[in-house]
Amino acid sequence: MSSQISSNLVLETSLQCYFFDLLENLNRKTSTPLPRETIFYSSLIMDKFGLAQELFDEEEGKIREKILGIKLMEASKLPRSMRKRELKDIGDTALFISGFFSDSLNTKLVDTRYYHDIGQAAYSKLNGLVPSFYDIDYFYNDLSRKFSSVALLIELLSKDLSSKTKEDELLWIA
Repeated sequence: MSSQISSNLVLETSLQCYFFDLLENLNRKTSTPLPRETIFYSSLIMDKFGLAQELFDEEEGKIREKILGIKLMEASKLPRSMRKRELKDIGDTALFISGFFSDSLNTKLVDTRYYHDIGQAAYSKLNGLVPSFYDIDYFYNDLSRKFSSVALLIELLSKDLSSKTKEDELLWIA
């Protein structure tokens, strides 16, 4: 049994590297693979949301869910540097939630379509402020157009990780 457990150890230098490897592997299996830069960016998002507090806002010492639609409307009133940061956070949060939690969203009033629309709009607006990223022109515009594909890749990763967790639980029970 100990050899089975040790073979399941993950030897990565960071959570971001771990997610990059998993996403890259899944991406290779798709009929229309995403660019490597998109996979890298997605792994940064996965790493960011490895800390649960990133999913929430703190206001007056209280923790609350991010209301992305309102944040998107309010972002237009912010100074340019704050607007960039806010639009990136809105897009990243929407992408993570719509991908990683897609199954649980199907039972909610606000479903994946809402998060897709908000995320695409945020990245599209961000492209107007940051027209080049990773030396790629229109990076965020491209990310906006491929939002569904990236979210699907994250959803597949979520399901893959979930099934591995269940397998690991069975190993510990046996």
